[in-house]
Amino acid sequence: MRANFRAFLKDRRPGQPICYWFGPTNCHRKWIRGSGKVLWGLDPDDLEGKLPPFLPDTKLVREDFCDYLGEVQAFDASLGVLLEELKRIGELDDTLIVVSGDHGAPGFPRGKCNLYDFGVHVALAVRWGKKVPPGRKIDDFVNLMDLAPTFLHCAGLTPPDVMTGRSFLDVLTSDKTGQVDASRDYVVVGRERHVAAARTDNLPYPQRAIRPKDFLYIRNFKPDRWPMGTAAGFGQPRGPFPTYEQLEQNTFGAFGDLDASPTKAWIVTHRGDPGMKKYFDFAFGRRPAEELYDLRKDPHQMHNVAGDRAYRQTRKKISARLMSVLKETGDPRVMGDGSTFDKPPYSGKIRRKMRKKKN
Repeated sequence: MRANFRAFLKDRRPGQPICYWFGPTNCHRKWIRGSGKVLWGLDPDDLEGKLPPFLPDTKLVREDFCDYLGEVQAFDASLGVLLEELKRIGELDDTLIVVSGDHGAPGFPRGKCNLYDFGVHVALAVRWGKKVPPGRKIDDFVNLMDLAPTFLHCAGLTPPDVMTGRSFLDVLTSDKTGQVDASRDYVVVGRERHVAAARTDNLPYPQRAIRPKDFLYIRNFKPDRWPMGTAAGFGQPRGPFPTYEQLEQNTFGAFGDLDASPTKAWIVTHRGDPGMKKYFDFAFGRRPAEELYDLRKDPHQMHNVAGDRAYRQTRKKISARLMSVLKETGDPRVMGDGSTFDKPPYSGKIRRKMRKKKN
């Protein structure tokens, strides 16, 4: 990687600005089982009692999570190389550096392909010499789509109207901590599909969520569908289930919207064990049309209070705010009959017509 970056820098003209995108796949499946301990000295047993409550605290799951943390360490080491090279050429403090993830941990329940915090809350760290006051923790909500207009503002350009994200350069250059821009008090996220064939006829799992400081509200538009895809006896006719090895290695074997992993394989194959059904449901069970979580009491979003009378007004208020944003932005799920993404060319059986070639 160091050689690649040096070759990139060597190829530019004197004084020419750079834009280098480093997109490693370290934190994507698959990684080598046991690598967290072997390569990075991380002991899976140190995670005992520390896993999120929606994950079974077993030796295998701890090892799998530890290996994921090892991949995080690998990414961190790679980032360190890039910083060293910028420092070597004397341009570290003149370079805008943005570090972010794009989704939660893959292959774990409630991670990637989910709208819970574990699935969408990712790291965001920014460094730009003296232009960005260091050592601050900012509470403003930003979305990845906000990065592009921010980069344009940094370059002295005006973002085009087609960009729906908002520049947060003013937040970066402020010397304040905590909430800087009062209007950035929430973020909206959504999901339609990951693996197209996860459900019959390539149907998506449409959901949107709004996340202010103290609550998470999720709207599942098709609660009759299986959120992580179907499997034998779960949206498909009953039949033979994939083996542990198949579930560990083949994402498409069952519940295709959850990446293949040891954790996935363990939960599925132990679903009939005492006390394990709840973990299976956390991962694969169908969900109600509305979910509401009070993050002040329930940071891991374990207890849905959407039907609790004490939260009735809160639910109505937050739901209305989400629907207002979706309508303002023309979201197809709330425009017309809301079925745009359930129809071809987005969904439906794939048909290919063969035509004879005429001479």
